[in-house]
Amino acid sequence: MMHAAEFAKELDKNKVTPGVLGFLVFAGLAVGVWFLMKSMTRHMNRVNFEDKTADAPAGESPETGTTGPGAAAKTA
Repeated sequence: MMHAAEFAKELDKNKVTPGVLGFLVFAGLAVGVWFLMKSMTRHMNRVNFEDKTADAPAGESPETGTTGPGAAAKTA
C-alpha cells in the first residue's frame, strides 16, 4: 500500500494521459466503425445503378413515351 502512495507522489499532475479506459473507448469506436463500413458495403452492393433511360430513345421519357424537355414533369 505504501508503494502505491509513493508512486502517486511521483506522478506529474500536469501530465494528462488517456490510460486504459481511453484505449478501450477508442478501440470500441474503431470496431463500431468497422462494422458500419461492412454494413454500408453490403447495402451498396445491393443497389442497382443501371440507368432506366438507357433503353428509351433520345429525348423520350421511358414512363410516358412523350418527347421533349421536361416531359416527365408535365405528366402529373
